[in-house]
Amino acid sequence: MFEFVGRDLKRLLGVEGQGRLSHAAAHREGLTGGDTALLELMDLRLLTNEARAADVAAGRIGCKDRAVRLLEAAVVWREVARRTGDAAALRKGAAQAEAAARLADAERKTDLVCAARCEQAVLAMLGAELFGDEGLHAAAGATLSLAKTSHGPHAALAASLLAAVDGRMALSENDVDRALAAAQAFEAPLAILAGERGAKCGGARLQLAEQRAARIDLLLACAVRLKDRALVEVALSECRTALAALDPDFEPLTWSRLELLRADALARLGDLDGELSLIADAVEAATQALEPLDPGHSPLDWARAQASLGETLQTMGEATTSERCFEQAVTCFDRATHIVKVQPALTLRAAVANNRALSLARCAELTADLAVLDAAEMAFKAELADQPGARDPAGWAVAQMNLARLYEARVEITGRDDGRLDRAATALAVAFDIFAELGLRSLTDMAAQGLQRIKQANAA
Repeated sequence: MFEFVGRDLKRLLGVEGQGRLSHAAAHREGLTGGDTALLELMDLRLLTNEARAADVAAGRIGCKDRAVRLLEAAVVWREVARRTGDAAALRKGAAQAEAAARLADAERKTDLVCAARCEQAVLAMLGAELFGDEGLHAAAGATLSLAKTSHGPHAALAASLLAAVDGRMALSENDVDRALAAAQAFEAPLAILAGERGAKCGGARLQLAEQRAARIDLLLACAVRLKDRALVEVALSECRTALAALDPDFEPLTWSRLELLRADALARLGDLDGELSLIADAVEAATQALEPLDPGHSPLDWARAQASLGETLQTMGEATTSERCFEQAVTCFDRATHIVKVQPALTLRAAVANNRALSLARCAELTADLAVLDAAEMAFKAELADQPGARDPAGWAVAQMNLARLYEARVEITGRDDGRLDRAATALAVAFDIFAELGLRSLTDMAAQGLQRIKQANAA
């Protein structure tokens, strides 16, 4: 599907219209004709070309509705950034959205101003998700505070996005009550989006699905902190509702993201209930989420799905004490690593590396095979030697943090501390300082938790 040329893709999807577009109009509109739902069907090469074409269209002399063209370009660059984790694409999208908002404001197009500010907020939230910069949430909140005063068609989207930002900021501050209030605040705008726009076009349907996914993610995060089974069930029910409105053949990426959330909810429920059948269902759901994905279509979605499958296999391994599950999890994390290692600042890379180290440690614990830890330690030390800290401080600190986790595992297995706990503490302290200096709050918290574990181990 993804190898069709533009004309064949448009004919297949029925977006060519009644008559032929003029050469200028076709160039302006690109392959999608302004329909953002069709972006999901483009592979990465076509998507990047679409983003460049949108830039050209917005910058053409005599361009009509330049603010609209700028906003369309921002949306396409945002999709490029979401699939690749490319900070440059994210910056391009943010610049185009800001220019669209400024121009629309000068032209007194209030609805368009609101739409552009919502896009600015979405880009900021994506940056926070990809790179762990919590300051971007505050920026998104400030932008949305201006957008929410609008009474146009984008007011509901602005309210939903503001609830998502508030929820994420509350979780980062460990304020679960405020996060739950934010999840509740989603209900009114989601009802408006579903009632007024949800069934009208593909772009609005995907927008609704994305906001539902944000609420589900927030509910699951609160459920994990509270060990609340009812919250997990609510999240699972909303996953089913959202998935029922999507078709994996035409909305593969959004469908896959929601299916991964369903897998996460099933795994949480199985873990809370001690039900292996639910965890097995979660593994099956995570596997199904991988089916419509391809690393050439959306590298980061594919890597995220592999990582999610690995985490679900970890849960199965903990429930069954099966080293085979942990071995399969390591395989999944290795596949994800091949993608995320090219973008070292991604928080996903840190999570993948941390979970891979944990799976290797559990394999060694279950099999009492220290050779597994030896091989893992050598791999991390080689990575540290190949990547000096000055070139990639975040990636170097991630490797330090995970090397420390393997030191901890050896002490736990052997029951003897040959100085590895001190080495682990040093590595974690260095990682903590680097993450704090870079403003990577989530990674700083992970390093702090590791230092706390070392302190407790030394006290014991």
